[in-house]
Amino acid sequence: MLVLVAPGQGAQTPGFLTPWLDLPGVEDRLREWSAAIDLDLVHYGTKAGEEEIRDTAVAQPLLVASALISARQLFATADDFAAQVGAAAGHSVGELAAAALTGTVSDAAAMTLVRRRGQAMAEAAAVTETGMAALLGGDEAVVIPHLEQLGLTPANVNGAGQIVAAGTAEQIAALVENKPEGTRRVVPLKVAGAFHTHHMAPAVSALESATSQLSVADPHTRYVSNKDGQLVSSGQELVQRLVGQVANPVRWDLCMETFKELGVTALIEAAPGGTLTGLAKRALPGVRTLALKTPDDLDAARTLIAEAGSVVSAAGSAPAE
Repeated sequence: MLVLVAPGQGAQTPGFLTPWLDLPGVEDRLREWSAAIDLDLVHYGTKAGEEEIRDTAVAQPLLVASALISARQLFATADDFAAQVGAAAGHSVGELAAAALTGTVSDAAAMTLVRRRGQAMAEAAAVTETGMAALLGGDEAVVIPHLEQLGLTPANVNGAGQIVAAGTAEQIAALVENKPEGTRRVVPLKVAGAFHTHHMAPAVSALESATSQLSVADPHTRYVSNKDGQLVSSGQELVQRLVGQVANPVRWDLCMETFKELGVTALIEAAPGGTLTGLAKRALPGVRTLALKTPDDLDAARTLIAEAGSVVSAAGSAPAE
């Protein structure tokens, strides 16, 4: 059973979209989305520097656009996707790409929504100097109480020995100086705010307004939610979860537990892939993984799909025994 996942913020690197523009129709599609959301995706994905694409309002649309562009090379139609992908999920902003790929919202709507999401989260982040840091290693039962003592939120519980803390700059600095027992390293992340915490509450209100008139369908493929790793079969509930998720922790560990329960045998990560496949290699032993980094990876992905993809049960139904 094949799972397709889409990465979250921090996966972007300067020029990462450049090779994708060589594929037929890709540049035209990116320019179409750019005009619709008033953001030059081609420029930011090919020529912009690290600081420019670190901007939340830029990074988030870039990541969703990249995930959609790369995944659409593998699955030309919704029927193809539904027939060959057993479940889909995205990490943080990647959930919007997964929502589009499973037919809950259109690609155009996902791009419009991610543009507003990025702007709203950037605005919320500007109120207080905040940030995030990844903790590598350590026991969750030790790490999480330690973070709470410092006033930090375990914003991403990613599994495979990785938790991402979020809070004020002072709290992150205190964590670097005083890491939890058993933690190998604390790595400050190149993001511009304390995402998935109470600091993002203003962005929730902005997204509630942005989604109030959104055209929504139930997903045609099983969708695994960051909130609790549960399958979501209602399009309306899925969108409500997307809105609330910006101010609540990402439970990628629970998503991977659900992949296990569904019987995952292969996982493909949409571009710019790498982060989620790395977690899967540690948390899902025996599962074949492939990260889409450039179009050179597409042939290997097609081979993996042919070997692991199959007709699956309806979205939201229980996995076969």
